[in-house]
Amino acid sequence: MTRIDLGGLVTRPAQVWGGVRLVPLVRDEPVPGLRLHREVYEGWGADSVALGDRTAYTSYIPHGFVADWTGTGAEAAAYGTRLGGEGEPTAVPVRRLHRMAKRRGREDRLRFLPLHLALEGYLALHFGGPSVVWDDWSREALRRGLSPRAEAAYAGWAVPGLAEALRVFELHPGQCGLLLYVADALASAFVVPHADDYRLLHPTLVEDLYGELVHQYAYYGAPVPEFTARIRDGAGGIRGLADLRAAALEQERAWAVAHDGLMARDLRETSYSFERAYRMGPFSLYRFLPPFERGGREQHIGEVITDRKGRAAYLKTFRLSENQIRKGYLLNRLADCDWHLGRTAEALGTSYAEVVRRVRGAGLGGLLDAHAVARRLREDQES
Repeated sequence: MTRIDLGGLVTRPAQVWGGVRLVPLVRDEPVPGLRLHREVYEGWGADSVALGDRTAYTSYIPHGFVADWTGTGAEAAAYGTRLGGEGEPTAVPVRRLHRMAKRRGREDRLRFLPLHLALEGYLALHFGGPSVVWDDWSREALRRGLSPRAEAAYAGWAVPGLAEALRVFELHPGQCGLLLYVADALASAFVVPHADDYRLLHPTLVEDLYGELVHQYAYYGAPVPEFTARIRDGAGGIRGLADLRAAALEQERAWAVAHDGLMARDLRETSYSFERAYRMGPFSLYRFLPPFERGGREQHIGEVITDRKGRAAYLKTFRLSENQIRKGYLLNRLADCDWHLGRTAEALGTSYAEVVRRVRGAGLGGLLDAHAVARRLREDQES
């Protein structure tokens, strides 16, 4: 599996609020045998998840999801998240959660942390650092790798216009997902197996994390146009309600084709690397990373639950910024060359000094041995 399969989901006409465009995804039939519920974590503060090997992931985590594949859907979804009491606390507590994904009670329920499973995968990219003791890297880098590594993100309510757009959005019958655009750039994709699940989980989108690029687009971008349908009555083509209904359906199909082939093309056609996190009966939970290709194409990290045919029953994505893509690209090139800066420069077709500049520009300059790098740069200038 290398691509995201959105088979069974149909695109419906978008709704626009300012610079936010919300595109609903509808299923004719829900995914059989899988339901998704929310587990609410009350209070302010961060959550820390132990990952093993004395490594921890810390972030603001307002809720978890519980996947239930009993096929009965008997358990009701938790509804409503309280983000605090009368005011902000004087100290910020840190809760400790045991795992990113953990079985709950019976053998057919799994609690996992939506989106954070994917974010941890990105932060863990080549987290061990240099694999060979080269002089260019500091002793701290050789001993601790990239630790600590951090990335900034914005909660949904901090993205201008998003909370109001989600509040006034009208759900479609059978809606099981949403593609969220800001300034017509795809910010996030969210898919669930059942329309009842989506109805209760729709408000959680304002609690999700969004990248710096999305926040900038929302803050500086102008309102986006609505793509209104135009039905021409040339040569008396519309003679009754049946003709009008057929013409309206044709406009819906035309919009879906245009959207899927243009606005959502990068999400659908990018080849991802998938890592299975858990097998859940006939379903599998994966997290995925993009190829970190240069060239301006949008790239997402995320997690997906697929059925036996590889179709997405659940999906949640996070749009990476250009800086994050460059960092992932650079880390992959360094790892391919065993973290040897000279060989990395040759592989990239550039100079040692340029690779050092890129490492520093990616926020990894603290991993370099300043004296060894300065000596090598001086030798290159003198030669």
